[in-house]
Amino acid sequence: MIYIHNINPVMLEILSIKLYWYGFMYALSFIIIDYLVITAAKNKKIILDVKTSEKFTLAVLISAIIGGRLGYVIFYDFSYYISNIANIFFLWEGGMSFHGGLIGVMAGSVYMAKKNKIRFLDMTDIISLYAPIGLFFGRIGNFINSELYGIQTSNSWGVIFTKVDDLPRHPSMLYEAFLEGFVLFIILMTINKKNVKSGIISGSFLLFYGIFRFIVEFVRLPDAHIGYIYYDWVTMGHLLTIPMIGFGLVLIYKKL
Repeated sequence: MIYIHNINPVMLEILSIKLYWYGFMYALSFIIIDYLVITAAKNKKIILDVKTSEKFTLAVLISAIIGGRLGYVIFYDFSYYISNIANIFFLWEGGMSFHGGLIGVMAGSVYMAKKNKIRFLDMTDIISLYAPIGLFFGRIGNFINSELYGIQTSNSWGVIFTKVDDLPRHPSMLYEAFLEGFVLFIILMTINKKNVKSGIISGSFLLFYGIFRFIVEFVRLPDAHIGYIYYDWVTMGHLLTIPMIGFGLVLIYKKL
């Protein structure tokens, strides 16, 4: 049965102050990840102590948001934002790049690793292990915002995004929430139980995220102002994801 999407992106409004579902999803993912990291630190499941773990999640969140937003601005809509600089700060409107967020997190990891005298890959392993939680809730936020939707489909699970048009489309953001969020989290947690070498979790994250994202890109409609990069199927997402798969494979190979 075709689902008609008409969800209000505003979760709550009090005295003209609006709370958006998109922002709430990011806040919720931060709270969950923060709790899990601190709990893991208390149980000595990770190399961070409790005090450091409390600072760790906040540093990662800030670096991910800054990187994700700047990545979207640079990779996907530079001409628009260079003419509307103030809109860069309107995070509640959506527009975050995973690849930009990844770069931001790596920069934050370098800082945290040096400050706390922890190996870089040990730091990225922790981030990679819990990152799928943020990806899951972020994609749900995309769904609520009617953004990153897919190409037209005749399948019964198609969704009509009324803010876009009256055509049933692949809910590609839900595909990503499932694969990059739920499935990837299960994969990484399973690998982590095997007490693998430092860097394996990070490599596995890059590899499997890259594969999942590459697959979904075939049904995810590219941004209108960018379109397809090559032929009628290669997207910017495809191009940005290929290096991730390569780096993931190299990292795993070197650590096995």
